[in-house]
Amino acid sequence: MDINHFFHRLDEMFTQGKSPEEIDAYLCDSLTKANEERDYGAYVSIGNEMIGFYRSISQYEKCFQISEDILMLMEELQLDGTEHFATTLLNVATGYRAAGRLNESLSYYTRALQIYEQILQPNDYRFAGLYNNISILLEQLNDNEKAVVFLERAMDIIDGIPEGASEQASTRTNLALVKMKMGKVEEAENLLQDALKRYEALEGETSDAHYSGALAGLAEVYFKKGKYQEALEYYDKAAQEVKKHFGENESYHLLLQNGELVKKHLSSRGEC
Repeated sequence: MDINHFFHRLDEMFTQGKSPEEIDAYLCDSLTKANEERDYGAYVSIGNEMIGFYRSISQYEKCFQISEDILMLMEELQLDGTEHFATTLLNVATGYRAAGRLNESLSYYTRALQIYEQILQPNDYRFAGLYNNISILLEQLNDNEKAVVFLERAMDIIDGIPEGASEQASTRTNLALVKMKMGKVEEAENLLQDALKRYEALEGETSDAHYSGALAGLAEVYFKKGKYQEALEYYDKAAQEVKKHFGENESYHLLLQNGELVKKHLSSRGEC
């Protein structure tokens, strides 16, 4: 089958705002066609799209079913051990993580990591993305020490990429937030200050959500240190950054609420 036509039509459907039911039907019909034509490359590609789609609409059982189907097929085709198989494992792992099945997610990430270690150079950029995903999962499992290890590995790789300034900053922000959970406030502050310098050096190309996350993180650091005026300033900066890119959404209102809490502390001290 013409896989390029499949992707073109799928993109059109998303652009046109087709319903999840219509997109689901198109995906299933295309998968059936690929199977009938014994076009296993197309079958795997379509299956991977279905994994991501079902994850995005929270239909996790369908996500798990197609995940198992695609992985079994790839193993039968002796594609396990390939980069394509590792990519599918990452897709599956993210689906399980979204569904809250964290230990199963970790097992798939671990299998992907084992393949990467066999086929990629140690400093390959793709390791950084995998390390970041594993760290998010480990943090959800409250294994913060290991989460830090993987974030530091990711940072080592990304720091070696000249054009990776935005990702260097976002990785430092993620690492700082884990450090804060561990009570390492000074380390978190240094990382966030470093992240903000890197964002601001991008000259107007700051990465909205991540940049606001760094601002909010520093606000929390100042709040923990009792520097309430600084905390209020950074919560306001973070809120305005969110509003600029996403409007007055839930995150925006949460940041405003945090600012109000800081004002209460200032008022109790007669500073506001």
